[in-house]
Amino acid sequence: MEYSRLFTPLDLGFTQLSNRFVMGSIHTGLEDNLKHIDRLTEYFAERARGGVGLIVTGGYSPNLLGKLSPFGSTFTSLKMVRAHQTLTKAVHAHGSKICLQLLHAGRYSYHPFSVAPSRIKSPITPFTPFAMAGWYVKKTIRDFAQAAIYASQAGYDGVEIMGSEGYLIHQFLSARTNLRSDEWGGTFEKRSRFALEIVRAVREALGPNSIIIFRLSVLDLVEGGATREEVFSLAREIEKAGATLLNSGIGWHEARIPTIASMVPHAAFTSITAELRQHVKIPVVATNRINDPETAEKILADGQADLISMARPFLADPHFVNKAKNNQAMRINPCIACNQACLDNIFQNKLASCMVNPTACLEDEWKITFSKRSSAPKNIAVVGAGPAGLNAALVLLRMGHEVTVHEKAGTLGGQFMLAALIPGKKDYARSIEHWHSEIVRLGGKVLLNSELNPDSDTARKYDHVVVATGVLPRQPKIPGDHLPHVFMYDRFLREGIAPANTVAIIGAGGIGIDVATAIYQFGSDTDENSKNFFAHWGINPAEKSGLIAGFKHKKSGRTVTLLQRKKAPMGSTLGKTTGWIHRQELKHQGVTYLNDLTYEEITSEGVWIKPTQGERRFITAQQVIICAGQLSENSLVEKLKRAGIQHSLIGGARLAGELDAVRAIQDAFELAKSEF
Repeated sequence: MEYSRLFTPLDLGFTQLSNRFVMGSIHTGLEDNLKHIDRLTEYFAERARGGVGLIVTGGYSPNLLGKLSPFGSTFTSLKMVRAHQTLTKAVHAHGSKICLQLLHAGRYSYHPFSVAPSRIKSPITPFTPFAMAGWYVKKTIRDFAQAAIYASQAGYDGVEIMGSEGYLIHQFLSARTNLRSDEWGGTFEKRSRFALEIVRAVREALGPNSIIIFRLSVLDLVEGGATREEVFSLAREIEKAGATLLNSGIGWHEARIPTIASMVPHAAFTSITAELRQHVKIPVVATNRINDPETAEKILADGQADLISMARPFLADPHFVNKAKNNQAMRINPCIACNQACLDNIFQNKLASCMVNPTACLEDEWKITFSKRSSAPKNIAVVGAGPAGLNAALVLLRMGHEVTVHEKAGTLGGQFMLAALIPGKKDYARSIEHWHSEIVRLGGKVLLNSELNPDSDTARKYDHVVVATGVLPRQPKIPGDHLPHVFMYDRFLREGIAPANTVAIIGAGGIGIDVATAIYQFGSDTDENSKNFFAHWGINPAEKSGLIAGFKHKKSGRTVTLLQRKKAPMGSTLGKTTGWIHRQELKHQGVTYLNDLTYEEITSEGVWIKPTQGERRFITAQQVIICAGQLSENSLVEKLKRAGIQHSLIGGARLAGELDAVRAIQDAFELAKSEF
């Protein structure tokens, strides 16, 4: 497929972007300490090397009180200027532009000295902010301008002003967080003044030939948010104030509607960006759940935007753009919107990584590893074609070894393919297709329905065997677990067994939650669900804030009971940024959750349980599905030892647990450094 529009340069009058791809801002944690500046430099340089037209950094505060955390990043000194000059030169050396994002967290700051328009606590942060005095509002505007000057001195091509997602500027814009009665609050015009004064001050500071991106909330998705007319009016005023580009922001961080998780349809919000585009003359940027070049090209072809912003897809594959340009879409390592190693890490004060690309934010380290192609290539067998095995094969092939993958099943993917069967996770299957395609392209072999016998001549020809045989479902010993209406989760999902009207799920970890999701969506049209995403989540862009009241999807009509031994909230092991979505969906469907109990017996009519506190009780169920964890499948190891064959153990075969593909894939990459 030709991506002609994506690779048409964009003329901004004073400068030209080489293509229509924007690497959107994502905070990695590398920004927060200058000791990481070399890693941050290589992180951005690798994406520039990969062909992206414009890069936007993670957020830097224009002053101390605007930091996201006590040790968060600011851009307030000549020390920062000097440190970042090497970074911008590295990006420019590959023909890309780069802008520094200026982000004042306001009441979203995780420190006790946070400030905001009014003294209203955020529901997602622990501290109540101090209301900003009028003089401090004006000082903050000057701080934005001074930070922009420092960015220019550091070699940045401009700045992005974060005016959405519920940060300080957005807090001034919204009546829900701005209760002021002075010149900075009251009417929408007064609430808009702070944003407009910042854009004007930054434009005056930078002059006419620097890029100023304003990230505008085109859909608030919270009560008390802006109307469509207010959004479009503000956009026109921001254009007049001197912005070069308008980037689309969707929702507040506290909104209870998913905007970037895997269950959000691709390009779900671009129609709103398209509407915005009709009201301004400057280019607008589409964003949120765009992760492949076909979708990006269609957005431009349909006239919905002028540029395409992607953040997490560039974590997954820094060479996304060059691969698209060379019509090698299958070579792109797709972002699956899991959030498990990127956003979930950040919200736990860890450095960002990527489930499907553990080299993200460690580019220097892995460049050295991959540059050392083996001088004595080995003939290696990888046993197991789950995420650990497939990625081990890829890493070893890149290092110059000869690799054959043996998979005893007739399909690839292992537990990852089971995840792909869950509604909202179909992108997981794209990862498996990509890994397989790359193994074949690099000269590896993949043998299905193939078990490796350590005593065979075939096994003895290998110099090394990587055991990536994954996990087996754990079968708890419950009387009655042999009955015909009792299923292990893997069989239930793989065979597409129709759920009964009443179902008990034994185990309420990530697997149990996934199975419950599959049950209530069983038989529904996945494509139709995508079309109805707005209605399902109560979104109507024509309404104030983009909200209508509550869920609109009909309930499945099934009765599902989730049972768990542990005394823990439902879905407590799920990711911080996505777990709430699954819990909210299940509650809407009327799923019952019972915990802190023991399983006494399964009968033909249900399950007897005994709560730690309370009387023995019976849960009616026509069907029982066991999701009680996993055990490592590493029986091959002893056989390899007896045969005297060198081997390594990775992934679930090494350590079973929740469906932890992050660790499994990380194991596959670490194998290269530890063994080869």
